[in-house]
Amino acid sequence: MVVRKPEFPEVGDLVIATIKSTTSYGAYVTLDEYSKEGLLHISEISSGWVRNIRSFVREGQKVVLKVLRVNAEKGHVDLSLRRVTKHDKREKILAWKRERKAESLLRSASKKSKIPIKEIYEKAGSIIEETFGGLYEGLEKTARDGVDVLLEIGVPKEIATTIAEVVKEKIKISLVKIKGTLELQCTKPNGVVLIQESLLNAQKIEKPTGTIVHVYAISPPKYRIEVSAEDYKEAEKLLEKASKTALDYITNVGGQGAFKREK
Repeated sequence: MVVRKPEFPEVGDLVIATIKSTTSYGAYVTLDEYSKEGLLHISEISSGWVRNIRSFVREGQKVVLKVLRVNAEKGHVDLSLRRVTKHDKREKILAWKRERKAESLLRSASKKSKIPIKEIYEKAGSIIEETFGGLYEGLEKTARDGVDVLLEIGVPKEIATTIAEVVKEKIKISLVKIKGTLELQCTKPNGVVLIQESLLNAQKIEKPTGTIVHVYAISPPKYRIEVSAEDYKEAEKLLEKASKTALDYITNVGGQGAFKREK
């Protein structure tokens, strides 16, 4: 693995494990992220009575388990399946998949740049993890905002450029979209021009890289503002800013307007 983890997980951690073998008293597993083995005791498989272990787990199956006890000196790790909630399982699997994808992206950058993967991780991966709280999170931000994300945290230019090229190609950023309707009127002789200027100002508001504000006519005096952003909180903030910009402008030049958020 590229990511450097502690030798053993900590009590309370969720881990990805592969069932290695089953016995009458439980199952032995391999901890995929640590290359260690652990024991899933029969009492920790289910809250109900377990007549046949293989009805719950089977050899080769990947499962999400919770760490109950760790004895690093003896190399023992005790695990639980019954204490893992559906939400825990979903979140852990998502995080694990993201981590594996992040490692794959660094390996692709290593291959493309012909720089050893160990050097890529030392000069970029570890810094990204520390700065953004996770390797994938940092790479996703790089895909969205560009190479400057890496240069600003001290990643060497050659490595940063290669990583940015790889993640831009491999990570597809999904945006949320929201919209609302403006109704603008201005009876001045140049009212049409003033309305156009108010809409242009709304579209040109300052916004984060990667977000989109699109303004277009529905049927005058009605106009639509569509905002695409990373999340709903950011999108709502931009929609409010864009609509307020248009309304303030048209009001200041003697016109009038109203805004309605669409579902």
